[in-house]
Amino acid sequence: MMNKIYKVGLLITYNLLLITSLHSQQKQIQYLSGTDAKNTVQWDFFCTAGRNSGEWKKIQVPSCWEQQGFGNYNYGRDYKTHGKNFRFYDEKGMYKYQFKIPAAWKGKQINIVFDGSMTDTEVKINGKSAGDIHRGAFYRFKYDVTSLLNFDKANTLEVTVSKMSSDASVNNAERLADYWVFGGIFRPVFLEATPKQYIDYVGIDAKHDGKFAMQVWTKGLAQNAFVITTITDANKKVISTTKTAVAKTDENIIVSTQVNNIKSWTSETPNLYTATVVLQDAAGKKLYELNEKFGFRTIEVKHGQGIYINGTQVKMKGVNRHCFWPETARSLSKENELTDALLLKEMNMNAVRCSHYPPDKYFLQLCDSLGIYVLNELAGWQKFYSAKAGEPLVKELVLRDLNHPSIIFWDNGNEGGTNKELDDDFLKWDFQKRPVIHPHHRPGNHFSGIDGNHYEDYYSTQKILNDSLIYMPTEMLHAQDDGGGGAAMEDFWNLHWKSQKSGGVFIWVMADEAVMRTDLNNALDANGLNANDGILGPHREKEGSFYALREIFSPIQLSLSDQLPSTFNGEIELENRFHFLNTNQCTFYWALVDYSKPFDRFDGYVVKQKGQAPAPTVSPLQKGKLKINLPADYKSYDALVIVAKDNYGRDLYKWISKVKDNASLLQNFVTGKKDSTSIKETDSLYTITGGEVSVVLDKLTGNLVTSKNTANDYVLSFNNGPVLVKGNAAVVSSKAYKEENNQVVEFTYSGNMRYVKWKINASGWTTMEYEYSVEGDQPFTGVSFNYPENYVLSSRWLGKGPARQWKNRIAGTPVNVWQNIYNNTHTGYSPIVYPEFKGYYGEVSWMELSTVQGKLYIASPDTGLFIRLFDFYALSDAVKPHPEVPVGNISFLDCIPPIGTKLAVGLTTNTRVYGPMSELNHVKGSKKRTLYFYFGMPKTTDSKENYSRPAIDNVFAPIP
Repeated sequence: MMNKIYKVGLLITYNLLLITSLHSQQKQIQYLSGTDAKNTVQWDFFCTAGRNSGEWKKIQVPSCWEQQGFGNYNYGRDYKTHGKNFRFYDEKGMYKYQFKIPAAWKGKQINIVFDGSMTDTEVKINGKSAGDIHRGAFYRFKYDVTSLLNFDKANTLEVTVSKMSSDASVNNAERLADYWVFGGIFRPVFLEATPKQYIDYVGIDAKHDGKFAMQVWTKGLAQNAFVITTITDANKKVISTTKTAVAKTDENIIVSTQVNNIKSWTSETPNLYTATVVLQDAAGKKLYELNEKFGFRTIEVKHGQGIYINGTQVKMKGVNRHCFWPETARSLSKENELTDALLLKEMNMNAVRCSHYPPDKYFLQLCDSLGIYVLNELAGWQKFYSAKAGEPLVKELVLRDLNHPSIIFWDNGNEGGTNKELDDDFLKWDFQKRPVIHPHHRPGNHFSGIDGNHYEDYYSTQKILNDSLIYMPTEMLHAQDDGGGGAAMEDFWNLHWKSQKSGGVFIWVMADEAVMRTDLNNALDANGLNANDGILGPHREKEGSFYALREIFSPIQLSLSDQLPSTFNGEIELENRFHFLNTNQCTFYWALVDYSKPFDRFDGYVVKQKGQAPAPTVSPLQKGKLKINLPADYKSYDALVIVAKDNYGRDLYKWISKVKDNASLLQNFVTGKKDSTSIKETDSLYTITGGEVSVVLDKLTGNLVTSKNTANDYVLSFNNGPVLVKGNAAVVSSKAYKEENNQVVEFTYSGNMRYVKWKINASGWTTMEYEYSVEGDQPFTGVSFNYPENYVLSSRWLGKGPARQWKNRIAGTPVNVWQNIYNNTHTGYSPIVYPEFKGYYGEVSWMELSTVQGKLYIASPDTGLFIRLFDFYALSDAVKPHPEVPVGNISFLDCIPPIGTKLAVGLTTNTRVYGPMSELNHVKGSKKRTLYFYFGMPKTTDSKENYSRPAIDNVFAPIP
């Protein structure tokens, strides 16, 4: 871990970062480049083709040269268009840099190390070759340059990087792929110095029962020696010391011991230890020392049963992840890496597949410390490396990463990009002998007892899980646009969770891979529909699937509905879906809250009472009850909020359940007066007036024509409804009459609509009661109106949010007061604003639409109301955007459609293959509903409700 950063503005410099040990017996590091995408060093650079080519300029290292304004952009699939002419993209980048070597390094062995360079890399020091050209972009490689260096003057480093490889199999495996391809030295470059007698590397195999074995590879021994191994815990307490003899002729030795009272490593308990390994001569003089972090854990694949960590079956809740950031492409900062790791944990995931190449080492260190299972992958996107090209790359992959406890599997390529001749190479270099798997998209390519077949539907998944193999799809529910991801996952995950033979799931993919095009005024480009596949936006904006997955994958599951039952006694059914933790290691908080009101100036809720519930004792994978001791007057509050935190104090999920029903929440909302109302009737229109509001209705169609608020001088173009979104209706008769203090107009219909009853009270609040009957399998039912979309500014509502919903993606949207500014986000392209404004929103009690014409208020005392806002892009095929949307553009619905994925046959027309929740709505019988409208700004005298916005996001951090 780097502990000092020195920026030096000289041409000849010790460069950006110099780590020197207080003890010369340790490896010493001197960075020639920067340490990451945020901390870079400027080198001289010459690009052979494309932008800014043909002359020497400056470039930041590490970086992808396209993002520095050089060369050409290309997406891997471009080769399908250009065919044999794909070499058009074969730019070369020539780098130069000067550096000095510390005098103290004389007599040491010095290597130059590249952590990642795309793709073929030729290295020279002082005009002399450092070694053979390295082929392969994503791997750490090094050269011994001891004999090439000057100690009395500056050294010149020259590096030539070819974007395309001279080895066709390297291009096939990692360049001709379904992702953006780049050129350049995109990970750090550094020098490392060691004594002549040193330890090259160690391979640690530490089991969860405390058995510790370590393979130690020594170099340059001039005499017999000893290896002293000291194991310390996170508090630096020594828990084991072992002394092992090593002969100067030994290529490697095995250190073994039994360590007692250890804490094992899992995703839920990521306990790390440090092995300090000292090479010592016979007289006790220290020759060399290295420190390696590791964890005690055991991996087993029990054929036909499951994947076991430390003797317990686990199921992967995972996602595929590219190393990518829009501004810097494959070159990442430490902050980028940490952001991704924390987002994985926030989604309650416990696993990540490194697609389709090994990640930065820092990301693996984060997975070790935070607790994330890793599938570490050899590149190979549907085509594979030859054995000649692949063997050294497997070695580089494994030797860099072999001691990370987070790595559970090695992936040999992707979807046909598996060279089976390389399977045994992983085991050759991995002292732990981790399982090797074959991620694939065709049946019959299983390996190590694991079938990883991609993109099965719900029913074929059932079939595979009833077969003989462990099933762990390494890609599923492709999340292009707003499809897949969290949509249908509730059904899929319950299927996997309940199956003995499931190894878990990995969704495609974590984030949209939209690059910031430096040749297109910094616009984001996802290459059409190719790269907007994320659960998150390109800058990790949270899309709808993020929220759904967080609830679905929560290891604490509460059977808490959106509406608290009237008979609630404080007990809530709880399921513990942790693999290792008892719920008594978690903490549970509750709060009774009042929602902000329609005319308040803040969103969310105000906490009125709060407390901590006793954590129940429920073993992993078992069920029990959470008991909350609520005050006697709890029914006087709007909602109950419960938060569960894990053993590290991290929020797992927040559940919100309404205590009051909609009618109670809307009490005093639709206010009435005893003043008179009026009605005006002509041959074609009814005009009903209450207070400052007038509503005009068409006698022939029964539709709203217009509304006006004289107090605010509002004329709202909300009209052309109610129109049935499914079925047909024609006005048969109408009548106008007075009902108590309300003016009423009632229409009766033929067809699927039975009646619509409009009434207005003296305050101007307008009620619309209606009943319709539709039968069969329907994507949606209800009524629609029209409103000019370009007039809308924002929405604010009490209902599900913050993200829009689908029938098969309701999870992750608790009932609260939310607000959203109008946007027309198209996933993966600028401008990107999440959550999307347009879509379906469920369990709406009230909604306020702000427009350039004024305010429109909508409410319902009934449950189950969905409001659809406008037409929107959700999922595309070659014909038209899907799915079908209702007529009109603002709809009041009793059911909404599911969403599919781009890989479903017929897209959303065949969503039923994704399980019960993805079927159309099975509609039967009639439906009655009441809607309230106010056209304009209602008058309110309840100034007590105009709170300043509280810090609602931190309500539970901390709670006394």
